[in-house]
Amino acid sequence: MSTVLNRWRSVHLGTTTIVYAALVGIVGLGALVVSIEGGNLLSGANIVDLLTRSSLLGFIAIGQTLVILCRSLDLSVGYVMALSSLVAATTMAGDVSRIPIAVAAALGVSAVIGFLNGVVITKLKVNAFIATLGMGLIIKGYLDTQYAGPAGDVPQAFQAFGYTRIGPIPLSTVVLFVLAAAGIWFLHRTRTGHHMYAVGGDAEVARMSGVRTDRTVIIAHILCALAAGVAGLLIASRFGTGSALVYDDGYDLESIAAVVLGGTYLLGGRGGIGGTIGGVLILATLDSVFNILGVDPFIKDVLRGVIIIAAVAVYARRSLVGKVSRRRFTDDAHPPDLDTVEHGSDNRQEGRA
Repeated sequence: MSTVLNRWRSVHLGTTTIVYAALVGIVGLGALVVSIEGGNLLSGANIVDLLTRSSLLGFIAIGQTLVILCRSLDLSVGYVMALSSLVAATTMAGDVSRIPIAVAAALGVSAVIGFLNGVVITKLKVNAFIATLGMGLIIKGYLDTQYAGPAGDVPQAFQAFGYTRIGPIPLSTVVLFVLAAAGIWFLHRTRTGHHMYAVGGDAEVARMSGVRTDRTVIIAHILCALAAGVAGLLIASRFGTGSALVYDDGYDLESIAAVVLGGTYLLGGRGGIGGTIGGVLILATLDSVFNILGVDPFIKDVLRGVIIIAAVAVYARRSLVGKVSRRRFTDDAHPPDLDTVEHGSDNRQEGRA
C-alpha cells in the first residue's frame, strides 16, 4: 500500500498546475466550439481582445490575492479604480508634463484608501466585508455627487498604455505579467510575503511567533488598493478621460472569483498570484467564447457561476482527500504529529501556488 501511496504522491498535481491545465482545456474546447460555428477563437484579433480583457481584471485580482491570503478581502476595489481614473485624468488635464504627478496622485490616493481599510479592519476590528464595503460606498457617494459623467483629459502619450502593442501582446498585458512576477517574488522571497501566508493560516499562531499581524494585513490592503489604482490608470488611458461609472462593472466580486478560481483558499494561508493569473485568463477566455457565440448574458453568467462553483468544489475535495490519505496510510510504528503533517502539506501547497 505504501508503494501505491508513493506513486500517488509522485503524480499529485499542485493547484496551480491544475488551473493552467484547465485553461489549456478550456481554450481547446472553446476553439473547437467556435470553429464549429464558423469562427476562429485563436485569430490575432481575438487573442488581442482576450489579453486586453485580462489586463484590467488581472491588476485588481493580483491585489485581491494578497488580502485573501491574509484571510481578508476588499470590496472597494471597483470604486478605488474609478476614483483613480478620475484623479489621474483631471490632474493631467491634457498636459503631457503633468503625467508623472498625475500617476503619483492617483496611486497616492489609492494607497491612502488601502491604508484606511487596513486600519479599520485591524485596529477597530471591523469585519473586512463590512469595512471595505463601507469604504466603497463612501467613495461612491463622492463620485456620484462630484462627477456626473466622464471628466479630465488624458494626453495621447499616456493613452499609449491602453492601446500600444508589442507584437501581438498589448502593453498593458506586459505590465500585468511584470507585476504578477513581482508579486510572486514578493510572496515567496520576502519576509512580509511569508508573513501574509502565516497570518492567513493562523493569525494567533503567527502573532505568538513574533509576526506583526496588524501591519501585515495593512500592507496587504495598501498593495491591493495600489493594484486597483493601476487598473484605474489603465481605464483612463483607454477612455481618454476618467470614468466614475466603471464601479458598476462588478470588478470587486469578479476579482474574488478569479482569485478563488485560481486556487487561492478563501479563508487564507494557501494559494498565490500564479494561480490567480490562470483564473483571470480562464474567465477572459470564457467571455471571449461567449461573446463570439452570442450567448445570452443571463446564460453566460449562469455558466460562469457553475464553473467557479465546480472548481472550488474540486479544490476542496482534493484538500480533504489529501488529508485523509496522509492520516490513513502513515506508518503506524512512527505516528507523526498531525500539526506537523498538516502544516507541512500547507507549505508545500503554497510553494506550488
